[in-house]
Amino acid sequence: MARQLRPVDLEFVESAPLRLVFSAHLTASPQALYAALADDVAGWPAWFTAVTAARPVDDGAGREIRLKGGTVFTETVLAREPDIRYAYRVDQTNAPGLRALLEEWRIAPTPTGSRVQWTFAADGPGPLRIVLRLGRPGLGRAFKDAMRNLDRRLDRSSG
Repeated sequence: MARQLRPVDLEFVESAPLRLVFSAHLTASPQALYAALADDVAGWPAWFTAVTAARPVDDGAGREIRLKGGTVFTETVLAREPDIRYAYRVDQTNAPGLRALLEEWRIAPTPTGSRVQWTFAADGPGPLRIVLRLGRPGLGRAFKDAMRNLDRRLDRSSG
């Protein structure tokens, strides 16, 4: 059953009780990277293997994301800054323990492509925060694999 989470704003990315930050370099341009993140929501399962289904809702103001294992997130997009930042908060989920969750993707140009930084900002009871911290290496691997897959996908589509 889906539970309502606490609504948070963009400042939560800095003030959350738990912040997990990951970064990667991609050869894709900031424009291509942003388009894949923000404009092609339905394409996420093709490169982020933890995502089994993704669709924009409310004319793109929100998203519905389904993960392997059955977790579902209903989200509100909070920031759409082309080629710079894409952020959303989770409004409802069936994941236990979460009180608030916001994810932010920051993009910066580099001489050879883009640098992307993903911040996973969460709040929940102490035991959940411990589990998430312990799960950081796995989440980091999932992020690195997703970015490698996305870079390959974008390279194929531009070539």
